[in-house]
Amino acid sequence: MSPLAADLGNGSVRRLASAPAPNRHDREHASVAAAQRRSEKRSVFRRHACAPLVIGLIAIAGLISTSPARALGSDDFSIPSSARQLIVVSSRTYDPPRHLATFQTFRRAHASSPWKPVFASWRAEIGSDDLVNARHFGDHATPTGVFTIGLRMYGNEPNPGSLHYAYHRLVCGDWWDEDPYSSEYNQFVHVPCGTTPSFGSWSEALWTETLAYPYLAVLKTNDDPTISGPEAPGAGIFLHHWMNAPTEGCVALPLADLLNVLRWLRPAQHPVIEIGTDAEVGQNAQSTS
Repeated sequence: MSPLAADLGNGSVRRLASAPAPNRHDREHASVAAAQRRSEKRSVFRRHACAPLVIGLIAIAGLISTSPARALGSDDFSIPSSARQLIVVSSRTYDPPRHLATFQTFRRAHASSPWKPVFASWRAEIGSDDLVNARHFGDHATPTGVFTIGLRMYGNEPNPGSLHYAYHRLVCGDWWDEDPYSSEYNQFVHVPCGTTPSFGSWSEALWTETLAYPYLAVLKTNDDPTISGPEAPGAGIFLHHWMNAPTEGCVALPLADLLNVLRWLRPAQHPVIEIGTDAEVGQNAQSTS
């Protein structure tokens, strides 16, 4: 055990609050080696997780889960009928080469209308632990499933203009609480500048992450309800800036592409992001004629 960790007595190990929080860039590079060590265990899991069972006519193809609850990562690829904007992040397998997936955008006029492509297909970085349909706290995987977009965007740069969402420029003291034992877990929290909050050792000091977060959108994962404690499946999954490395579970785009998407999204269109393998999301592409 690291001298900067403490045994919680329930099988979990928690970093002490006095330990400095490494920045996202350092964590993401360090995660590559760890991902290689875990690859054998993940491949066994995926042989069971990837068998397709049901294909919808217009909705997305997907699996039917037998578990009673889903948190971060899901086998449910149903698109809400209210959605008029759709982002699809997919790859042929759960472990794509170089942790790169395809990023596509679609729109439709009505729930019964076919999806129409908006932008060209782009490359997106995903988590160093690849895609999973059952994410756990501490792994660096990107959860599969369908997720809504948070109603506020954030960034270390000034408002880029032409956004349809509320925008908050990050300042000293702006954190994303990723401590699963905190009462504000998986939420944006502001504390006085220069103050290290009790949840700080596990969380992100957002204003210091200038490479990752010139701009970001929040993907509403582990939300409604938020699962915390020892069974927490993780927090802080964003759409953010390209890192030239795998992420910790977020989806990352080059700056120009990121801004195009953020400016395109409209809350009134009830946008969602769908993440999965090509087989899981493939029916959607077939409905774009």
